[in-house]
Amino acid sequence: MQNDMEPNLDPSKDDLPLRANTNHMLVRHYVLDLAVHFQRKVISGNIVLFFESRKYGHKLCNPGGREPCVQRVSCFPVTGTYSPPSDANNAGACGSGGKDTDKNCNHGNMETTSRIFSSKKDCRDTAEPVNEDFVLVLDCCDLSVLKVEEVDATVVPGMWELDGQCTEDGLSQELSNRQQRHALHKLETLPARSWREQHDLFLQCSRVPGCGELPFEMDSWSLQIRKPGIKRARYFPHLVRIWYETKPDGASVRWTKDQSTRPCVYTMGSPINNRALFPCQEPPVAMSTWQANIQAPEECLVLLSGENTAEPVHIKEGVSSWFYYVTMPMPASTFTIAVGHWIEAKLEDSFTSQEDSLLASSAEEACSSSQLPCSHMDYPCRFQKPAAQVQAVIPHRVFAPHCLKEKSQEILLPLLPHCLTAAHSVLGTHPFPRLDVLLVPAGFSSLGMASPHIMFLSQSVLAGKKHLCGARLCHEIAHAWFGLAIGAQDWTEEWISEGFATFFEDVFWTNAQKLPQKEAREQYELKALLRWRRLREELQNSEEELQVLRPNREQTGEVSPSGASLVKHGLNPSKFFMQVHYLKGYFLLRFLASKIGEEPYLKFFRLFVQKTHGQLILSQDFLHMLLEKFPEIKRQGLTLDMIYEDWLDSAGIPKPLLEESKAWLENQLVEEVKREVAKWIQFNQRNRKGTKLKRRAEEQVIFKEVLPDQLVLLLEFLLEEESLSVGTLRWLERRYSLCEQDAEVRHRWCELIVKHKHTAAYKDVEQFLKKDQAMGVYLYGELMVHEDARQQGLAKSCFRSVHEEMDPTSKKVVEEMIL
Repeated sequence: MQNDMEPNLDPSKDDLPLRANTNHMLVRHYVLDLAVHFQRKVISGNIVLFFESRKYGHKLCNPGGREPCVQRVSCFPVTGTYSPPSDANNAGACGSGGKDTDKNCNHGNMETTSRIFSSKKDCRDTAEPVNEDFVLVLDCCDLSVLKVEEVDATVVPGMWELDGQCTEDGLSQELSNRQQRHALHKLETLPARSWREQHDLFLQCSRVPGCGELPFEMDSWSLQIRKPGIKRARYFPHLVRIWYETKPDGASVRWTKDQSTRPCVYTMGSPINNRALFPCQEPPVAMSTWQANIQAPEECLVLLSGENTAEPVHIKEGVSSWFYYVTMPMPASTFTIAVGHWIEAKLEDSFTSQEDSLLASSAEEACSSSQLPCSHMDYPCRFQKPAAQVQAVIPHRVFAPHCLKEKSQEILLPLLPHCLTAAHSVLGTHPFPRLDVLLVPAGFSSLGMASPHIMFLSQSVLAGKKHLCGARLCHEIAHAWFGLAIGAQDWTEEWISEGFATFFEDVFWTNAQKLPQKEAREQYELKALLRWRRLREELQNSEEELQVLRPNREQTGEVSPSGASLVKHGLNPSKFFMQVHYLKGYFLLRFLASKIGEEPYLKFFRLFVQKTHGQLILSQDFLHMLLEKFPEIKRQGLTLDMIYEDWLDSAGIPKPLLEESKAWLENQLVEEVKREVAKWIQFNQRNRKGTKLKRRAEEQVIFKEVLPDQLVLLLEFLLEEESLSVGTLRWLERRYSLCEQDAEVRHRWCELIVKHKHTAAYKDVEQFLKKDQAMGVYLYGELMVHEDARQQGLAKSCFRSVHEEMDPTSKKVVEEMIL
């Protein structure tokens, strides 16, 4: 494991640092109190962090049923008897010596640098710092931190009842550090059935005035806080408030306008996650709950990834407040916010607010369930609630800008219940009690993004028929299980999230369409062929080191002694547009299914979800459980080491995939496409021979109707033709109404236009680059690479018209292409 990290990393080349020293102190709960300022394009306020100190070297709870190969930090400490340590280095309680008197420390936004991994003597990166002050390190970037202060939770009357060793009189006076930590520990480990009481006390503690400022420093990637005289984490303040403000160009949130030109701001799925939204612990092991109070202009809607359905509360003239919370501990990267002028798209038979509020109480009811306990730490879990187990369709809402409301009602809303039901039929209990779907601005950089309780979708999914929208919905719904309820312990193993979601996208979507088994299998194979072609092309045109699903190999999951680590290639802009983790991960799951059989394989996943939800896993945990469940795989000669070598630890195309891909060309749906392609090639040849033959060809050739995925494959096959005439292209567009198809089809159509310089259809390319920005980056490259003046002019003209609303990463890549 790398023990040395440069502080000033080049964002275009280097790995993403996770600097929080989670092996020393672990955040258990956040309380955010923030205000959104559209004129200044900032979010300001404070965040209160509730910590626990940790003993170094705890091991991860292992769902695979064996000891992990590397020592790692635990998902969460086991709730049990608490024994406060002897306070040999007690520097005094809050209020006595808490004020900063060190003139060399920073209380502003000083851009200093420090080597988090500079030496084993650095108290930030050792198990037991002795000679220097302990430093709490938080992940932080592009924030103006104004003040950091200690908070004394014991002045909250309700905290008295948590400490049976003390009386009210004793607690009303200055409490020793040991007793204060004891009270906070009691609060943080209250049983799930007491979550309302716990959250009420969290809020009360968060509102207590600070009792002493703490000196801090900042560098490009972290916020470092200390308390003079405190040498060890166990004696450091466990309740800290940070006053701060985001920056207009901070990379975690996007300030832009929606499709109706109204201002909005939302978390955009940045490679740096949320560290430019609030100071936090980014490593996924720092799973926590949170509460958030967000003030925004009263005409705005505020959506968060909270489990409750918030209602606005009038605060003052022109300002409303929205309050959200979660009771399921999750990494800070899953926190999501969107503030804008969106409106709800409704159908007459949609869920009522009364039904929604009744189901929102599921957290309490789950605790009284007689079901077997889960493997994760104690929280109000839906998997323990009988009513949730049989709830096929969770309450859901759809929000969109005014101009897309009708389209959302027509395309998106009717699909949601079918997709949710299909997912439930395969995997069982929905991990989250509700779902909001938001149609985000055109500059959003992907087709979708899933967070707890909320999903962002690109407007591109609304075009054409319902196929692309349904498939994408199923992909994002799958993330509720894979990526959210079950997370990757090491972020380099993205395939655990994206590969699984891609695999179950097909399973859910065929279920939602209620296809017969034979038709479903044929569609699986057609989709596999399309993805195989995409993977093969991507592997031919990308760096080998970016093609590996487990780039840290045997060191996957390891962290430094402090808990800090690096996400390999996490800031590489090329990786942002690659789909290798989606595709190779998907093909690995298909390969394993072929060894087991579809029915027992899907039953295994339901068991896997039941055992591992609420936890973090590595590839080895999933594979070990699978091989134990199906020992016949080993008898077939397939071992864990072989899977690592062929699929996870190597670049290029896995050997088993080369053999399987040949069979897909014999699929009935693919054979139909090949016959249609042959007709088009013959039509093109006749089309070149003159007007009479051209008319005769148009009259005589009968082209068959094809499915959306078949049409994508047909256009890809035609892209392999050296030359297609203008007449052929025109007839192709008319025959399939290509301009009215979904974004996947129209993308291939645009590629044909560019390749064959079909100038009369350049308007279709222009439309695509403006309206389908999530998929347009590749087309900019195609327009520039042919060195055609008119095509290059088109690319530059489109970029000038949309660059202000583009996603920053996409914008940077396109700028490099065309300037």
